[in-house]
Amino acid sequence: MPSTVFVLNGPNLNMLGKREPDVYGSSTLAEIETACRSAARSFGFDIDFRQTNHEGVLIDWVHEASAAAKGLIINPGGYSHTSVALRDAVRLAGVPVVEVHLSNIFARESFRHSSHVSPVAVGVICGFGPAGYLLALEAMKNLVAA
Repeated sequence: MPSTVFVLNGPNLNMLGKREPDVYGSSTLAEIETACRSAARSFGFDIDFRQTNHEGVLIDWVHEASAAAKGLIINPGGYSHTSVALRDAVRLAGVPVVEVHLSNIFARESFRHSSHVSPVAVGVICGFGPAGYLLALEAMKNLVAA
């Protein structure tokens, strides 16, 4: 049975393809999910791909990942910059965590330059658009194998 990696997405990512395409690109979250499923298969694991606009739901899913997954890829969206509770959940996850952002958060407004999640993640990938998810999956392949 293949290992499972959770790929969790936070607020407003359901609006990809419509939301500020000059910042986030034109790919929809469904298109990103399809690419992630294909990449995960090639790496020999399954993914559980989810999106929510609700902080508590995202935290519950991080808790679920700690029991059901070999690793966690998370795009916390705006919660990166605001949620200490999400940071605490990620810190306690007990599995490797890679944080992903479609845009380069350091090239944007100053309030986006700080992430509560980054210090408790194994690594952070930002600024590569949808390819960032694929880079995170490749990193996770090595983390899960280790």
